[in-house]
Amino acid sequence: MKQQIVLDWFDQNKRDLPWRNSTPWGVMVSEFMLQQTPVNRVLPIWTQWLTLWPKPSDLATARKSEVISAWGRLGYPRRALRLHESATIISRDFDDEVPRAIETLRSLPGVGEYTAAAIAAFAFEQPTLVLDVNIRRFFARFIDGVEYPTSTPSMLERALRHELIPEEGAKWAAATMEFGALVCTSKNPRCDSCPLKTQCAWRKAGYPKLEVVRKTQDWIGTDRQCRGIVVQALRENKKLSETELKKLWSGGAQMDRALKTLIADGLIETTGKSYRLPN
Repeated sequence: MKQQIVLDWFDQNKRDLPWRNSTPWGVMVSEFMLQQTPVNRVLPIWTQWLTLWPKPSDLATARKSEVISAWGRLGYPRRALRLHESATIISRDFDDEVPRAIETLRSLPGVGEYTAAAIAAFAFEQPTLVLDVNIRRFFARFIDGVEYPTSTPSMLERALRHELIPEEGAKWAAATMEFGALVCTSKNPRCDSCPLKTQCAWRKAGYPKLEVVRKTQDWIGTDRQCRGIVVQALRENKKLSETELKKLWSGGAQMDRALKTLIADGLIETTGKSYRLPN
């Protein structure tokens, strides 16, 4: 594989994303927000967060209710609470600086293997192995000749992809991620204009399609939707009674389950006979 082709393509085509010219804390906030959330939805919320809380210590002093409200409609609001917890630890234990070491990063709430590698690469230019969905799809097609990768990377896949990292390792992570997001896309990939098309194993194989239909996750009528409606209602109101909340959803048992799990996750709390966002 000619890595330089991808690196040169990135230099000419990369998007002007604000976290690419931000502080390590700005990078960390972006990585939390970008988990299972598209860039266009993250951009305005990220900008707002960095204006409100430009340092970990700033976020650490915020109330949980403020943090959940500022998260808006990004989804999976537990990420906001984990980021708040991480900010508290960073401001207290690391002199308000995002730690550089991957193992230290992984000790923070909400930071798993991928997020730690991404922060190390994009904030500190370390040559880490970053394997997000865009990168894995690009490599699966270009190298393996299949339309999509497996659900999770195997040890063999990790080893083989690690061997591809050039000297510009941090830039490689960003370049391959951008390539998968803009060229080797999940649907309607831009194969005709791809600078790697003559080397692509998937193209040489005739673009074989995955036999199993990849299903998208349902949303309408799910517990996730019910939970989201509760949290949004409490963003807009200081507190609401159970009766008022149940008017927002037709399934009483599902609403009961949503309230119970939201309390367990620390996303809402009870105050007398009413519910509110946590303080």
